[in-house]
Amino acid sequence: MSRPPRPPPRLPFFYGWVVVAVSFVTLALGVNARTAFSLLFPPLLDDFGWDRGLTAGAFSIGFLASTIYAPFSGMLMDRFGPRPVLSLGVILVSLGMAGAPFMSAPWHLYLTLGVLVVGGSFLVSYVGHSFFLPNWFVRRRGLAVGIAFSGVGIGSVVVFPLLQYVIDRVGWREACWILAIVMAVVLIPLIVAFQRRHPHDMGLAPDGIAAPPESAAAPDPGTPADNIVDAAWAATDWTAGRALATARFWWMFAGYACMLYAWYAVQVHQTRYLTETGFSATAAAYALGMVGLGGIAGQIGLGHLSDRVGREWAWTAAGAGYVLCYGALLLLPHHPGSTLLYVVIVASQGLLGYGVPSVLGAIPAELFEGRGFGTIFGILSISIGLGAAAGPWITGVLYDASGSYGPAWWLALALGALSIPCIWLAAPRKVRAVAGVAERGAPRGSRRPPAPFAHG
Repeated sequence: MSRPPRPPPRLPFFYGWVVVAVSFVTLALGVNARTAFSLLFPPLLDDFGWDRGLTAGAFSIGFLASTIYAPFSGMLMDRFGPRPVLSLGVILVSLGMAGAPFMSAPWHLYLTLGVLVVGGSFLVSYVGHSFFLPNWFVRRRGLAVGIAFSGVGIGSVVVFPLLQYVIDRVGWREACWILAIVMAVVLIPLIVAFQRRHPHDMGLAPDGIAAPPESAAAPDPGTPADNIVDAAWAATDWTAGRALATARFWWMFAGYACMLYAWYAVQVHQTRYLTETGFSATAAAYALGMVGLGGIAGQIGLGHLSDRVGREWAWTAAGAGYVLCYGALLLLPHHPGSTLLYVVIVASQGLLGYGVPSVLGAIPAELFEGRGFGTIFGILSISIGLGAAAGPWITGVLYDASGSYGPAWWLALALGALSIPCIWLAAPRKVRAVAGVAERGAPRGSRRPPAPFAHG
């Protein structure tokens, strides 16, 4: 006689916040290992004498590699969950950092800091966590994801000054080795021990609501919920093929590509630009760290805002941040000084622009929730890789051709602005209302729904 299936293990109702905490630490190291390319960029130029477009191309090649990883990582996440996928990302980044000190030719740079570090970091970055973090929260989705992603800001404040200190005192090679060891020793045990794909797998429901094991299965797609605006759309069993046949998917694709272009064009080239404008290498490194620090407030703040007024408004604020940032960069040579640097450039990137990750997973989750979400988001993530790859490379090429960052900054400003209407046309608000909007639309006395919002 066969035994009945064992129910999933019961975990504390707050386990979702444990997942958030581990993601916080993983992102603090994983994303900043990639962003450290901006600090390695000047010594690489000085040591090897390569062109800026060629050197910055390593960052772009890494993101192109991530476009190959993206669809497969989504399918792997759907099948195996985050532990093997995130662990693989950490291993790739650590191998790349450990191998970078041995480079002597451009292809070595492209393989180590490009394909392995930047490409591998895709699996442990905002995108990798957006595959599963939205599953753990619905009503507080933007806030929870924003808190997890704010680990990037905390990490940057700690990692970048220390890394710059090591680069200045010992060298960039030693800095790479240290970062490789810390990544492997700290992150892999945490990921394996704590990360999980979905609260249903653990006998829980989203937002910390303790679901009994027998009801822990995903609800029927047609289950009504008070945050659903378009019932027919929400009831659809979304597959990759169905999603790709919609205009909403392609508006998201275009919006994500434009925004990520604007984001990474400045992130890679900012340190060099600031030193050439007259700032010291230390001041430029602190500016990069302060952007990350501002990103703490930006990601939590815009994440929470998106739960109250909608994902589109949070995206609009982030896009406006990059428009302000590039406008200030264009003015900086004519008005050099700390005020413009910290008040406009750093604040606009950190407090506004860095809020983008808090809704990267929430927007597609509200449009295409369901069993195929990982695969759909993996395909959508190709746009993230393409935008992030094009930004640094085209910026370097435009500089090499013109001798100035001016044309590159104008292009990035235009694309940051263009990303805003794309997300409004994707219109997640027309499928599922965020918590604040749904509660304001509920009848008086029923603001607090008795059951969690619909989830996939």
